[in-house]
Amino acid sequence: MNSLKASDYIAEFLHAQGVPQVFEVVGGMITHLIDSIHAGGKVKLVSVHHEQGAAFAADAVGRITGIPGVAMATSGPGATNLLTGIGSCYFDSSPAIFITGQVNLAEQKGNRPIRQLGFQETDIVSVAKPITKAAWSIQSPEELPARLAEAFQLATSGRPGPVLLDIPMDVQRMKVAAPPPQRIVSVTDNLVAAAALDQLFDALAKAHRPLILIGGGIRSAGAGELFRQFANALPVPVVNSLMAVDVLPFSHPSRVGMIGSYGNRWANLAIGRADLLVVLGSRLDVRQTGAMTAAFKGDRTIFQVDCDAPEINNRVLGCVPIVSHLRPFLQNATAAATKRSWPGWAAWRKELDDLRQQWPDTNELRDVPGINPNVLMHQISRQAKRCAAYVVDVGQHQMWAAQSLDLEPQQRFLTSGGMGAMGFALPAAIGACFAATGQPVVMIAGDGGFQLNIQELQTIARHKLPVKMVVLNNGCHGMVRQFQESYFDKQYASTMWGYSAPDFAAVSRAYGIEAGTVSDPARVVQALEGMMASDAPYLLQVMIDTYANAYPKIAFGHPITEMEPFVKPLDMEGT
Repeated sequence: MNSLKASDYIAEFLHAQGVPQVFEVVGGMITHLIDSIHAGGKVKLVSVHHEQGAAFAADAVGRITGIPGVAMATSGPGATNLLTGIGSCYFDSSPAIFITGQVNLAEQKGNRPIRQLGFQETDIVSVAKPITKAAWSIQSPEELPARLAEAFQLATSGRPGPVLLDIPMDVQRMKVAAPPPQRIVSVTDNLVAAAALDQLFDALAKAHRPLILIGGGIRSAGAGELFRQFANALPVPVVNSLMAVDVLPFSHPSRVGMIGSYGNRWANLAIGRADLLVVLGSRLDVRQTGAMTAAFKGDRTIFQVDCDAPEINNRVLGCVPIVSHLRPFLQNATAAATKRSWPGWAAWRKELDDLRQQWPDTNELRDVPGINPNVLMHQISRQAKRCAAYVVDVGQHQMWAAQSLDLEPQQRFLTSGGMGAMGFALPAAIGACFAATGQPVVMIAGDGGFQLNIQELQTIARHKLPVKMVVLNNGCHGMVRQFQESYFDKQYASTMWGYSAPDFAAVSRAYGIEAGTVSDPARVVQALEGMMASDAPYLLQVMIDTYANAYPKIAFGHPITEMEPFVKPLDMEGT
């Protein structure tokens, strides 16, 4: 039984879990933790420049490695600045641990009917509870070993997500008597009913136009490779949601494309024509199905597999439920699929190939002046084959990237899905770069979102991270401008009128990062080659037409197969 200072025990515990780094912004109430982690020398401190950046970086680490990313912040504003990133982890099922410092026990207001006693005292536990799997206030050092172990197990078990520990400063310096910390193992239920698989496979065998729809649950379950094995054993065409862009590589014979509000037109048409749908790890939210859930369901059978039972038959009703964690489901399903013979569905596959040829993504904006964003994404892909990941912000560029990036088998695609947080990409790219142990990472952002955490350029410069930043600058908040074009008679308040952006190449150089700008389509490839010429960080500003829209887009009030600009919305969308 060892007796350690509590902050020293936390540092040892993080190391025992395989946590390589902690993202933080220093503050008074976490100085003991900072000192212990630094003195221990086993876990790297990555000092960022805003706590939201620390949270997004931790989010990316958790997604890529499966080991919870860890971020720390001091009490008060430090803790509240984490909240958007915490919510992003919660909605996108990213395993993460957030540690906040708190004022000393004697300085806490407790049940007194006052707003605050200690300086910067904030009840972050109550604030964070709705967007965490658990949030705990540690009131004594004796609680720490069990709470830390529970936090790591909870963050990675079932549907992953964030856990927050709020630790008063005086508790951090007290002694903890505990055995040396051990690696925590997550718990997964391995039972999948054989009858459910038989029912599913019998229905597939009878289907003429089956589709598999994969969602973010595949990645959050750490089941990407298992799904590829399943797709190889069962030759059913596969469509994906935004959060599953990277599960099948671009070249995989079963890959069809992305569905949803801004999905590839041919993929949405495939959804409309399918006579059987197997949904794996997708919530079937409004951005995937459109508002017309009855039309999405139709008269076909939908099997929905998810570890989170309340997500099944939540919006789209009448689905056949299979409640299972995706890892055991895919292991059992792959074994069962290899024992059967399948028809191949050649006619259906040809129909899908014909749709893709009829509606190429690069033709959606064929008349756009200057650089075509969809063409740009294919060009980036050809130059970035050795990069470990694409980290994409929120906005029109997010949809162009998801529609048109050609991912290699080893590449990841990270974006903020459920929270839809602008400002995600730059700090998340930092986390992704650390998780990928220094491999180059491509960050794609718009001019609006990039400005939200632009200060993290200094973190990239200080660590000399090989982050290749592509900033699509259309001089406006493009997605909302497009919304205003559709519903507000082109009154562009705050998206264009009252909004401005700097020369991002000049800003990048001010941080000591090489940069360039391209506006001529004929010079894009040369500019990308320059960006990828070395492993140094680089920012490429790409000038895009202000009025370029993200198409296709589901026409609100119509089924998923009816998309703008050829069909106009019937009503104003609510999301």
